[in-house]
Amino acid sequence: MEELRVFVVDDDPLVLRAIERVLRVNGYPVEVFTSPTTFLGRRPYDGVACVLLDLMMPGVNGLDVQQAMIGRGISHPIVFLSGRGDVPSTARAMKEGAVDFLVKPVDEPQLLDAIARAGARATALRAQQESERETTARFARLTRREREVCDLVARGLLNKQVANELGTGEKVVKVHRGRAMRKLEIDSVAALVRLLLKLPPDKPAQP
Repeated sequence: MEELRVFVVDDDPLVLRAIERVLRVNGYPVEVFTSPTTFLGRRPYDGVACVLLDLMMPGVNGLDVQQAMIGRGISHPIVFLSGRGDVPSTARAMKEGAVDFLVKPVDEPQLLDAIARAGARATALRAQQESERETTARFARLTRREREVCDLVARGLLNKQVANELGTGEKVVKVHRGRAMRKLEIDSVAALVRLLLKLPPDKPAQP
């Protein structure tokens, strides 16, 4: 299993050092940032990671960082830290996908439990992304017409109905269908439907 890296963003150096020490003692590789802009300016990390993020920071707060990550397609799970309970902020953070919202001072077991849950989510997300990439690569082997045939077959249409939809002959549809199945390395309509469901959303067909 790939090692979980933890990014910690907090403008309080004492908090950073304390959290870094706890996480390193428990075997986590850690990177710490006193500035949210420094964290957001870091080169994108492609491994399994999560973010321990302070809510209240001068200039750019934790919720701003969360929105910036979403906008940039950075999908690392987030655990928020706050010096006080803040119901509206908590609700907003969780609605946007945060794993947890911890109130300082956080005890070690509570922190480690949240990090473990964030790590589990990060690992699951990585597996999903890898599956989507592999599936996208398989569909990229198809011509546009082969993809059109696949989409119609997956909707439950028979070869004759697919031919009518595309304005072509049934034999031509059979050829396209056979080629598509070989390229996708599948042998049934059920397998085709399962494969289509693994595609990331809003992925256009290949030309």
